[in-house]
Amino acid sequence: MPESLYDIPLKTLDGRPLTLGEFRGQVLLVVNVASKCGLTPQYAGLESLFRTYRERGLRVLGFPCNDFAAQEPGSAEEIQAFCTSQYGVDFPMFEKVNINSAPRHPLYACLIAARPEAEFPVASDFREKLASYGLSPKQPDDVLWNFEKFLIARDGTIIRRFSPDTTPDDPMLAAAIEGALG
Repeated sequence: MPESLYDIPLKTLDGRPLTLGEFRGQVLLVVNVASKCGLTPQYAGLESLFRTYRERGLRVLGFPCNDFAAQEPGSAEEIQAFCTSQYGVDFPMFEKVNINSAPRHPLYACLIAARPEAEFPVASDFREKLASYGLSPKQPDDVLWNFEKFLIARDGTIIRRFSPDTTPDDPMLAAAIEGALG
C-alpha cells in the first residue's frame, strides 16, 4: 500500500505512468467520468472550472469508469477523441479505473476511506432517483454514480466529497474550491 495519496501509481489516458505527486501543492478535483451518461454534459462545466482556476492551482483530474450501467464502454482513444471533440477537455484524463467493482483502484479506496459520504445539493433527490431504477450502491460508502467529485487540498488532505448531481457551477462546490485555493 502506498504511503500517501501522492504515491499511488496511475496511468494517463495515453498510457503514461505517473502519480499524483506530479500535482503536489495544487488543489485537485478528482472526478469519475463517463461518455454515455445523462450527467456527461458536466464535462463542459469541469473544463470551465479548470480554465477559471488553473492559474491559481486547481487541477481537474478525470477518471473514466465503466462501473455505472456500462456508461463508459470506449477505448482510451475513443474516450480521448470524444472528450476533445465534444467538450474541448484539456484537463488531465486517466485510464479507466474500477471504483465500485473489484478490484477497486487504490486511489478510490483511499478517497472513499477518507470521505465515506458525499455532500448533496439542497433538495437533491439523486439518491432516490437511483433507487427507483434499482441502481442503489451495494455498500453505504460506494461512489453513487458517474461524476462524483473529491476535493483534495494542496497538502494532499481529502477535504470534501460531492454527489454526482453537484454540478461544476454549484455555489457549494465553487466555495469549497475557493476555500481550498486560499
